[in-house]
Amino acid sequence: MSLDSQQARNIAKVLSEALPYIRRFQGKTLVIKYGGNAMIDDNLKKGFARDIVLMKLVGINPVVVHGGGPQIGTMLKQIGKESTFINGMRVTDSETMDVVQMVLGGLVNKEIVTLINTQGGKAVGLTGKDAQLIRANKMTFTRHSPEMNAPEIIDIGHVGDVASIDPTIVETLVRDNFIPVIAPIGVGEDGQSYNINADVVAGKLAITLKAEKLILLTNTIGVLDKDTQLLTGLKAQQVDQLIATGVIYGGMLPKVRCALDAVRSGVKTAQIIDGRVEHAVLLEVLTDAGVGTLIMG
Repeated sequence: MSLDSQQARNIAKVLSEALPYIRRFQGKTLVIKYGGNAMIDDNLKKGFARDIVLMKLVGINPVVVHGGGPQIGTMLKQIGKESTFINGMRVTDSETMDVVQMVLGGLVNKEIVTLINTQGGKAVGLTGKDAQLIRANKMTFTRHSPEMNAPEIIDIGHVGDVASIDPTIVETLVRDNFIPVIAPIGVGEDGQSYNINADVVAGKLAITLKAEKLILLTNTIGVLDKDTQLLTGLKAQQVDQLIATGVIYGGMLPKVRCALDAVRSGVKTAQIIDGRVEHAVLLEVLTDAGVGTLIMG
């Protein structure tokens, strides 16, 4: 198929635009949290895998952390188990944790690995239990009400937070030219498995790896102002103000706090980008036109 002169110019412009970004990020580690529609739509899945492979081929080191909440919910429904949430967190008893490990560490993780490998990459799937990558603390929260003498402690089962990360296995894979794909399951001091929020794992891993950039894929266009207009570039102090005034709230709040934690702990920049845009990761990393919100320290 031949290109007309305008198409050729457009392609040449994109390729030349990518060059300074390739130079800037060559040899650097980028941690990418993969989730939302980008994990469901076939075209978006293929595009994401191609983006990751291309980044690796030009000398950038992508590390992928993935979610899988909808897939877990579907599997639980298939076995006749109801999903219960408290404060947005899935109540995870031992049976549910078995399903979480099967879906995240098995089905979802291996599908992403296969997608990347089919596009010419060398991906290796891990959970946080491999090589003691993620040590977890059991998470609980408290509920207050006027009639209580003391707050009620709510136990939501095998839900955890990151206690520590040992990056040795990830660094070894990156050094040997593999692409790590990580399911957010950690192990506690008690030997129990814990389901951890994928955004949190991605942020903590980016800090531990001293990553150049953290990218969080979402199902929204990014962080919006009070007039629902996209905010493309924010300093940490501006983000604090947006949180304090209630402009950033709800489901966006944990992602933004994760990004803030990362940039305040040494990660150069964090991006919250629209995973519904085809090749969103590549557009964010290798072109002038981003597809979301950039947060800087």
